[in-house]
Amino acid sequence: MKALITGGAGFVGSHLADLLIKRGDEVAILDDLSTGAMANVAHLKSNPRFSYVLESVENRQVSAEMVDTCDVVYHLAAAVGVRLIVESPVRTIETNVRATELILSLAAKKRKPVLITSTSEVYGKRVNVPFRETDDLIMGSTDKGRWSYACSKALDEFLGLAYWKEKGVPVTIVRLFNTVGPRQTGRYGMVVPSFIRQALRGEGLTVFGDGSQRRCFMHVSDAVKALAGLMDHPQSVGQVYNVGSSEEISIVGLAEKVKAMTKSSSSIRMIPYDEAYEEGFEDMLRRVPDTAKINALIGWTPSENLDAILADVIAHETSARSSVASFAAVAGD
Repeated sequence: MKALITGGAGFVGSHLADLLIKRGDEVAILDDLSTGAMANVAHLKSNPRFSYVLESVENRQVSAEMVDTCDVVYHLAAAVGVRLIVESPVRTIETNVRATELILSLAAKKRKPVLITSTSEVYGKRVNVPFRETDDLIMGSTDKGRWSYACSKALDEFLGLAYWKEKGVPVTIVRLFNTVGPRQTGRYGMVVPSFIRQALRGEGLTVFGDGSQRRCFMHVSDAVKALAGLMDHPQSVGQVYNVGSSEEISIVGLAEKVKAMTKSSSSIRMIPYDEAYEEGFEDMLRRVPDTAKINALIGWTPSENLDAILADVIAHETSARSSVASFAAVAGD
C-alpha cells in the first residue's frame, strides 16, 4: 500500500508517516513547510519506503502526479492554529477550501480513497456535550474572523461528502479534537507546548480569557491510529467520525497541572481575548467528543490519559532544550 499524506511534514502528518512506515506501507508526503518542518520527518529520509516533495498542494501538476501514483490519500494539509487563523483569514479559507477541492477532483479520476481531517471547531458555539457527529453546527457571525476556520473546514466536509455521493470517491471525514504530543509547535497558539515551554523557561504561563474554557486532549499516537484504522475499513466511507479524548480539564487547570509536573515556579498570567487575538474574539466553552461511532466500527478508544500525554511532551521539550544547550556550549568552545 502506498499512501500520500498532504501536510506530511506537519505535527500529525509526520506521526502518521511513522505509523504507516512502521507497519510496512510506502509513504509519500507533500508539504510546502508553511507550518510543517523537515525536522519532523528527517529520521525517515533514509528509509527506501519514504519519499517527499516540497511543494504546495495547490500546485496541480505536482499533486496530480502524486495522487495518481498512490493508493490512498490522507489529506491533512490545512491552515492550523488560532493565532494563524485570526491573523491570516484569507490564507485560512483559501488553503483549506482550494486544496481540498483540488485533491478531491484529482482523486475522482480514479476513485482513490481520501481521508480528510476536519476539526472539533466545526461544532462552533455548541454547549451541550458530548458532541455527536449528527449534531447541528452553530457558527458565529461572519464578522468574527475566528469562525472562518470552522466554516472552511465544514465546507471541506460538504465537499468530501458531495464527491462521495455524486462521483463515487471513497471519502472519510475525521473531526480531530485537541491533538497534542511531541513535535507540536506552540507558534500558532497551541496551548500545551506553549505552557510547557514557558514553564521550563520559568516564564509566566499565558492563559487567554478567564481560563474557564474546557478542553479534552488526545495524544497524537492515538489520533494517527484512528486515522489509519478508519482508512483501512471500507465501512468508514461516506461517514464523519469524532476522534478525541473525553478527559476534560479547564485551561487554567491545565496550567496548574503543567506547573506541578515541571516543578516550575512560573506564575499564571491571564490575558484578555481582545488583547491576545482581536477585539470581540469568541471562543468555544467546551469541546467533548462522543466517540461511540468510531469505537463501534474499529474498536478505537484513546489509550493515553492527560498525565501521560503531558509527561511525554515535557520529556520531549526537556530533551530538545538539552540538545540546544549542548550545541551552544560546543559552538561556544
